[in-house]
This record gives sequence, structure tokens and C-alpha cells, in this order.
Amino acid sequence: MKYDLVGIDGNAFSVMGYVDKAMFEQGFTKAERTAYKKRAMSGDYDNLLCESVQMIDRCNEIAGGAE
Repeated sequence: MKYDLVGIDGNAFSVMGYVDKAMFEQGFTKAERTAYKKRAMSGDYDNLLCESVQMIDRCNEIAGGAE
């Protein structure tokens, strides 16, 4: 697994920044990254974490699960 939310700063903006960077590295478009952030900010902190975990899973799938 290349990307992992475990161990990063739990601040909402830190989480979104980490996910945004992973998405950028895996070739997601700016529009896709913006859509993720909009979904992540559309609810409470639990929603942010759910959206972020789903996106990190997608990034890991694209990366091939490589370390």
C-alpha cells in the first residue's frame, strides 16, 4: 500500500491535503480533486474521513498497491 492515512495529522485540512497530493501523484484531474474536496467538506468529520479513505483506496488501486 503506497498511501495510508494512519499516522498523518488528524486535522481536517491536513487529511485533505494528503489525499489531494496522493490524487495529484496518481494523475487525477484538478476537477476530480476539487470534487473530492467538495464531497469531503459536505458533512461532518466522519464524512471527511469516509470520503478520504475511499479516495486513498482508489489511489492505492491505481498505484498497484506498490510500497
